[in-house]
Amino acid sequence: MRVVFVNPPLPLIGHIAFGVIDRGTSVIQVRPTSICGLNCVFCSVDAGPYSKRRVSEYIVREPEQLVEWAGRVASIKGSVEALIDGVGEPLTYPWIVELVDGLKRLRSIRSVALETRGYLLTRRLVDRLEEAGLDRINLSIDALNPELARRLAGVRWFNVERVVEAAEYVARETSIDLHIAPLWLPGLNDDEIPRIIEWGLRIGAGRKWPPFGIQKYVAHKYGRKPPGVREVGWDEFYEWLERLERRVGVSLRPRPEDFGFRSAPRYPVSLRRGDKVRVEVVLPGWMRGEMIGSYKKRVLVTIVGSRGLEPGDRVPVRIIRDKDGILIGMPL
Repeated sequence: MRVVFVNPPLPLIGHIAFGVIDRGTSVIQVRPTSICGLNCVFCSVDAGPYSKRRVSEYIVREPEQLVEWAGRVASIKGSVEALIDGVGEPLTYPWIVELVDGLKRLRSIRSVALETRGYLLTRRLVDRLEEAGLDRINLSIDALNPELARRLAGVRWFNVERVVEAAEYVARETSIDLHIAPLWLPGLNDDEIPRIIEWGLRIGAGRKWPPFGIQKYVAHKYGRKPPGVREVGWDEFYEWLERLERRVGVSLRPRPEDFGFRSAPRYPVSLRRGDKVRVEVVLPGWMRGEMIGSYKKRVLVTIVGSRGLEPGDRVPVRIIRDKDGILIGMPL
């Protein structure tokens, strides 16, 4: 699998794997890289070293460029949260501290949060992130049992005890808030979820934001499906949450307003579904059969069915998807 560096002056909006994503709310997603070292058995985006569908991974070479694009999107919305997340592990980004520092300097960004599985967290890195101004860590941890945690992570070297140690340092020794977001895998980690909640309460998670946000397992078309795990319906999920809330004595269903989440104007992406335009091929694609094109250096377009195309080619495409400003086109 090749690693592709994304350089200026390419735009950083329009693709799902890197750049800035605007879903019309007061939270903007900032994605510096798509790389992940884990191979989680439930991964909805098939990340990691054993991915069967990815052919490229991306790194935005200059964090300043990512900050600039985040500022462009945030400036039309008012006060927003920048959530550093991704289709990989954001902490694999070499310039993660510089990215946090740059985002915090933008007037239009009220808070910066980081989504992580925590396996790259160290006390030194946590200290640097705190100094840069990071407000919250959203920690995805799905089991405290070491053997089960390794099984879920899909790699034998995964050490959940190191993740626990780093998370406890965050909660007890820094100003960074800790939000714990385990994924419930019915029949696989049922007993682990209460243990995680009790641990989070004990260490002081959620000083400013809700301490927990339990995630529902959803079997995605192109994601991994752990054997024996049944995808439950939303009614059953919420009934299970209610029983768990009574058991642990804390709310496990944070409201959007708890995070300052609201509707907000969208960044004006210049293309819509059905448009026919000419784009320049600028990068190899994320998945097989894809390339990435740039439309007037304003927005990126994923070109599907792109066999035979090479960077530098100019090709007419029809936009077939424009949801949340993530653009997909087919050659004409």
